[in-house]
Amino acid sequence: MRAYIAIKYHPDSRNRERIAALSDTLQAVGVESLCIARDVERWGQVHLDVRTLMERSFEEIDASDFLLVDLSEKGVGIGIEAGYAYARGIPIFTVAEEGAEISATLRGISREIHPYREPGDLRPALEAWVRTLDL
Repeated sequence: MRAYIAIKYHPDSRNRERIAALSDTLQAVGVESLCIARDVERWGQVHLDVRTLMERSFEEIDASDFLLVDLSEKGVGIGIEAGYAYARGIPIFTVAEEGAEISATLRGISREIHPYREPGDLRPALEAWVRTLDL
């Protein structure tokens, strides 16, 4: 099983630890993850033009079993990825650090929404989620 991690992109990779922690939590429940910033752009070592980046993102979303959206920080790209996944029938599991605002639109297309203090807090919810997916 594979999850595509949709998360705000920062050129300086300042949320690298959060991405790693989310990936580790997914791995702990038996889910492989893909994050464009980490796996495709290799933390800024690879530079793709915007069209190629979005095409690759859509290909990777299509190859995933679900989208893990982290909305601790808002970003236009996250909304594009979530809307694409929803239109393709790919389930969306949305998370956000406690206190972060989750838009009504994302609430409307997410199958599950979970706040967290630390990404590891998501493990029980992810374990239950993975069991319910009809794959």
